[in-house]
Amino acid sequence: MTELPDRIDAIRSLVDTLPGGDEAAAQAAAERQGVLTKPPGSLGRLEELATFIARWRGQTVPVLDPVSVLVFAGSHGMTARGVSAFPAEVTAQMVANFAAGGAAINQLAKQAGASLKVTPLEIDRPTADFTKAPAMSDNEFVAAVRAGMEAVPADAGLICVGEMGIGNTTAAAALAAALFGGTGNDWVGRGTGVDDAGLARKAETVDAAIALHGKALADPLEALRRVGGRELAAIFGATLAARLNRIPVLLDGFVATAAAAPLARLSQDGLAHALAGHVSAEAQHKKLLAHLELAPLLDLGMRLGEASGACLAINVLRGALACHAGMATFAEAGVSEG
Repeated sequence: MTELPDRIDAIRSLVDTLPGGDEAAAQAAAERQGVLTKPPGSLGRLEELATFIARWRGQTVPVLDPVSVLVFAGSHGMTARGVSAFPAEVTAQMVANFAAGGAAINQLAKQAGASLKVTPLEIDRPTADFTKAPAMSDNEFVAAVRAGMEAVPADAGLICVGEMGIGNTTAAAALAAALFGGTGNDWVGRGTGVDDAGLARKAETVDAAIALHGKALADPLEALRRVGGRELAAIFGATLAARLNRIPVLLDGFVATAAAAPLARLSQDGLAHALAGHVSAEAQHKKLLAHLELAPLLDLGMRLGEASGACLAINVLRGALACHAGMATFAEAGVSEG
């Protein structure tokens, strides 16, 4: 695996060395799709997905396993501003629930044949209120990115990234506004189910953060450090490490997508190895995916987080690869081509 960065400039240097996929494997996979016993294109996106996995796994007939679901948990100082319908202590309580096997993601990971790793990131020590100061110091930010990078197994065939953190839809909205422009009203949603007053507080919190940090937010890494959170920085780190090791990534909902978005702002094809597992019911996820030119695999009205939507999409990839590997060619089946 890649050497872990010890400073922000080292993270930036890693982004400058992003490898591409294996185009020869992708071309061979596309050619195989063309001779399988079906009309051309009749499996729709399943054909594209098989080629996508072939490109990043470097295999004409790729193997997806082992699949790893990575969930990162963090605490946010701005929750004191009333941006969530749930109290901050729910973050630690949910981490305990993950450990006990009682959360949705435990069931979905098991059903999808994936391992689950939950990484709590100093959840007893919230980030700073980013309306008053940067959410993380340089050292805290680098530590969170490193934690995300370290969580990626060297032998992974696919990773799914997700999060848990009361207040983190507000952090994601602030990060999206920093990266793509707009106001708090343009990017906030109801998250855990806040009422209209809570929604207004979320928008005001985002606007206050953007006003405080100003031009510094033009740098995507500074934006992530200043208005993100430890779990968002870790998702960025995991997505970066996956790319450096040519491991495809399934992104979860609004928060996970926002966390990975700085990679796309730092490098034009920074998220070429990533797929949107689903589009969540969180108000602005669809808009964020449009900015990143990512077409979601599923739309089930989910807004849970914790990698739940991405984990369900593993099954779509398994279906794509089952057809790609198991179908007969026209020649093998003795079927006349049209």
